[in-house]
Amino acid sequence: MPAPRRPLVLLAVAVTVLAWASAFIGIRAVGEDLSPGALALGRLLVGAAVLGLLLVRRGWVAPTPGEWRLLLVCGVGWFGIYNVALNAAEQHLDAGTTAMLVNIGPLLIALLAGVLLGEGFPRWLMIGLAVAFVGVLLIGLATRESGADLAGVLLCLVAAVTYAGGVVAQKPLLRRLPGLQVTWTACAIGAVCCLPWAGALVTDLGTAPASSIAGMVYLGAVPTAIAFSTWAYALSRMDAGRLGVTTYLVPPLVVLMGWLLLDEVPPALAVVGGVVCLAGVGISRRRGRVRRPVPVPQETATTG
Repeated sequence: MPAPRRPLVLLAVAVTVLAWASAFIGIRAVGEDLSPGALALGRLLVGAAVLGLLLVRRGWVAPTPGEWRLLLVCGVGWFGIYNVALNAAEQHLDAGTTAMLVNIGPLLIALLAGVLLGEGFPRWLMIGLAVAFVGVLLIGLATRESGADLAGVLLCLVAAVTYAGGVVAQKPLLRRLPGLQVTWTACAIGAVCCLPWAGALVTDLGTAPASSIAGMVYLGAVPTAIAFSTWAYALSRMDAGRLGVTTYLVPPLVVLMGWLLLDEVPPALAVVGGVVCLAGVGISRRRGRVRRPVPVPQETATTG
């Protein structure tokens, strides 16, 4: 990565991680007033509208048939199924536990990217993934609720699998197609998938308080339109596995935001888990030593 671009990529990663962490809090806050499918549709419609305004002045690059197939995988899986599953999961589990379970996704991304995208399995990335995953497990143990049920866990696993599959499908698209176009197209496909909940969205919006409607708009504009765009920018300049591991920062941020915004004091074990997550991300950023070629001594010329 060229040095001048590194700060912009790091900024894009930071915006993405913070926005996605806030989404877990936002979904929990509006979940009582908006059903999972209705919330997913409303969020994606807002996201598609914002992205469309940003895209209108840019040129359109026609996708190939193969790229359309990848866009369908990304749009149906990551934007459609993922959002409905995540919204439904947070009606069974608290935000911290949901974030912990969904964040098996980075491990799946690293494995799929190593096999399907040819990124391999760098040693420090694998070690960092393992350490960060331990941190996420600690947060999950600390924040789990006694009322957590199997349905919520299964919904989180569905979200994690579709998240990982969407990222791996998105990476090849960014080699030729603009990131904003990829994000808008996938978001629009996801919104079309959620149209069966259009009636529920109209009904829910008629009874939901203004704060919940504002929360839905926020989820569409920030964690969807902005964060998915900054993610695409970073993904086009980083390996999928290395970028995916940065999202292990999301669970500790969710715990911190829950403490500040929902007055939920995090258990001590959750704080420890957050520190372990940070350590894992730091380890994953290390690179193996580059072996320098050993100079071959030249034969000294002989005089005759």
